[in-house]
Amino acid sequence: MSDNVSRTPEENEKVVAEGFIEKAHRTLGRIPFTDEAVAAYYCATDDATPGRVRITLMAALAYFIVPIDVIPDFIAMLGFTDDAAVFWAAWRSVQGHVTDQHRNKARAFLNRKSTEKPRINDGSS
Repeated sequence: MSDNVSRTPEENEKVVAEGFIEKAHRTLGRIPFTDEAVAAYYCATDDATPGRVRITLMAALAYFIVPIDVIPDFIAMLGFTDDAAVFWAAWRSVQGHVTDQHRNKARAFLNRKSTEKPRINDGSS
């Protein structure tokens, strides 16, 4: 797999599909943007979301998932600083596309705290 900067949109989508749920569960309560990250996941996997928004969110979520980045995630107190900066920059640029439905799905997922993978493109988007 290529590094965080040069991954293609397809590679980012694969990273997110394979690792987002586990990372979301592992970081619940440890990062201040869990709610937004899960809502971003639902927005990025919604076919109704414009392509540029999906690409932006997938890139930010992939950066969050991959543990090797500018500041590795295992470094106490600092590990998620760069992840947060990348995520918030992406979030600010596309947050108008995150709908109440995406946020509601995120809340339901976070309340469940299950290992079940969120349903993608389930027709209710």
